[in-house]
Amino acid sequence: MASNPPYVPGSIRPATGTSLQLRRGRRAEFGVWWREIDRVLLALVLTLMAIGTVAVAAASPASARRLSTAAVKLDDLHFFVLHVRWQILGLITMIGASFLPKDLARRAGILLGSAMLVALLLVPVIGTEVNGARRWLNLGISLQPSEFLKPAFAIGLAWILSWRVRDPKLPVVAVTTGVMGLVAVLLMAQPDFGSTILFAGVWFVLVLLSGLPVKRIAAAGAAGLVGIAAAYMFYENARHRIDAFLGGGTAFDQVDLAERTLLSGGWTGTGLWLGTRKLGLPEAHTDYIFSVIGEEFGLLVCAVVVLVYLALIMRVLLRLVDEDDLFTVLAATGLVAQLGGQAFINILVNLQLFPSKGMTLPLISYGGSSTIALCLGVGFLLAITRRNPFIKRDPFTLRELEALK
Repeated sequence: MASNPPYVPGSIRPATGTSLQLRRGRRAEFGVWWREIDRVLLALVLTLMAIGTVAVAAASPASARRLSTAAVKLDDLHFFVLHVRWQILGLITMIGASFLPKDLARRAGILLGSAMLVALLLVPVIGTEVNGARRWLNLGISLQPSEFLKPAFAIGLAWILSWRVRDPKLPVVAVTTGVMGLVAVLLMAQPDFGSTILFAGVWFVLVLLSGLPVKRIAAAGAAGLVGIAAAYMFYENARHRIDAFLGGGTAFDQVDLAERTLLSGGWTGTGLWLGTRKLGLPEAHTDYIFSVIGEEFGLLVCAVVVLVYLALIMRVLLRLVDEDDLFTVLAATGLVAQLGGQAFINILVNLQLFPSKGMTLPLISYGGSSTIALCLGVGFLLAITRRNPFIKRDPFTLRELEALK
């Protein structure tokens, strides 16, 4: 039997059989991941993150100067440096999550959702208050449970609704409605009316896609309108947001300034760090970063950002056309609906076409835990939509969906 030659100090130690097998195993695992991953979707996500890096660099001076005090003076690129660090952590999280098999991604989403629901219950008790809202837990770092609940919520609802494949008589719609109601109560207690609307939108999309009869769809829509009317009458945060959208108040002035900032750059913009209107924006690096893009890089670049988001949504939906697993269809649709919905709410707020929500532009705005949560959601999306390119699939037909009703 051949044996390894003796090791001579100062020489290069030859690779052992075990280390060679480990390296080959890692290369094989990476090869499988690269073959199964949606590389177009990954490229679109990285494009948005690259745009975000430049956009936060443009917005950082405005926010740094506004938040500087006599005691603490922030460098103009303070938020840009922090953003790059968070993006690196987010990329690691996203790639790590995308390596998960679909079953593990589903279990991780369900466990994360359960943990974040418990965290939301703790927010009113031990949460940190910022700008009049109690949404954060201080656990060494500032953690906003609702941000991490977003991807988990889509996966959890998809899992519950997919039970209908095994037993069409299960009351999955009632169960998901109860979950949605619990989340809404916890979010509106913070208060966070904007996120409540986003979660409700994801719930409605998934319930609709799972085969809800037309009569129940109409009933759900009517219930939503009644809920918004009730929120306006009895929920101060909602009334404040809607009144500001209709005109008047500080929030209206902020959104009006954001729209004027966005349009001030014309088609091609003033150029990086040459914008001046951004200096008056209250949250230039987060809520109103789309306006900063408009001022410094122009409306053409804003249009490109919108097109990239649309391309991302369409890419996911097209990939699901021939998918034969109901959970995959629902989970991927819910995740992309959450990301796309948040993006277009933010954009419409900057255009003064939607009430102010205090919602960031996903993958572009500055964020700490929110960046990690968004990247985790994208990682789950990449994991769930992974597929072996050599396996043929029969499309999940409308007739099969109809049979689940």
